[in-house]
Amino acid sequence: MEAVARLRNYPTSPRKMRLLADLIRGLDVEQALNTLKFSTKHPSVAMEKLLLSAIANWRVKNEGVDIVDANLFVKTIFVDGGRVLKRMRPAPQGRAYRVRKRSNHITIMVDSRVAQPATQTQA
Repeated sequence: MEAVARLRNYPTSPRKMRLLADLIRGLDVEQALNTLKFSTKHPSVAMEKLLLSAIANWRVKNEGVDIVDANLFVKTIFVDGGRVLKRMRPAPQGRAYRVRKRSNHITIMVDSRVAQPATQTQA
C-alpha cells in the first residue's frame, strides 16, 4: 500500500527542485535518504524531511509491517509550480525590472516492493 506526502509553496524555483527530484526517483528509501543527506543543493533538506514524512505516513497505514522487510522505494515524485510573488527592482532611467519569486509544490509517493497478501472474500 502506498503512502503520499505533499509540501506546498516551498520558496525555491521548480526547476531547481526537479533536478533534485530526478536524483531520487525510483530509488530505495535508504539510498534516497543518503543521497539527499549528502547533497549540496539547498532544497535537499526540505525534500529529506518530506521523504521522512512519507515514510511515517506509510508506517501508519501499514501497522505491524517492518519497513526493512517491506523494501520501500520512491514510487512517484513530481514537482509542480506554485504561486509566484511578483516584485519590482529599480532600473536605470526611472524604469523598473520585474522579479518573479517562484515557489513549488512537491508530491512524493512511497510504496513497498513486496506484494501485500490480498484478502479474499467469499460470496
